[in-house]
Amino acid sequence: MSNHSTTHSLDAPATRCEPPDDDAEPPATARLTVDLADEQQRVDVDGERIRQAILQVVHEAGVDDGYVSVALVDDGTIAELHERFLDVDGATDVLSFGLERTDTRLEGEIVVSTDTAAREAASYAEVAPGWSPDDEVLLYVVHGILHLVGYDDLDETAARQMRDAEKRHLAMFGLVPPGR
Repeated sequence: MSNHSTTHSLDAPATRCEPPDDDAEPPATARLTVDLADEQQRVDVDGERIRQAILQVVHEAGVDDGYVSVALVDDGTIAELHERFLDVDGATDVLSFGLERTDTRLEGEIVVSTDTAAREAASYAEVAPGWSPDDEVLLYVVHGILHLVGYDDLDETAARQMRDAEKRHLAMFGLVPPGR
């Protein structure tokens, strides 16, 4: 089980970039199921974009079988989970729960707070006016799935590697996250 709270500095603006060529598209992975439970009303999310991001990350990690669920929730719900499973008070941006991991198989759950995503996206309005709450949700999903495939951010070197992986995967959608 893995948890992480993503924080950003405001020193670098978010920008849109051209997505890489078509070869960046992950192959359809018939044996990997991605379920999205949208249990919130704050952010209008692009579920297909979330699914494609997860498939990109797991494909790069060599995973071709399994199940990943993503729950989009409010701050109250994620705070309850944060307390129950990690004994930490308060809301966070994303929680990742690894259920099974082998070289080619993955089962896990990602829980994202869209309230936090909306607040964070609004905080970038001056430095990154194009960065939307949906973009912030996608960043959290990418961060969560990276944890599930083995990345961590417990020290400076590992955190830098994880941020680089986030940037690489978000670039496939024409995104450069703020403060990264």
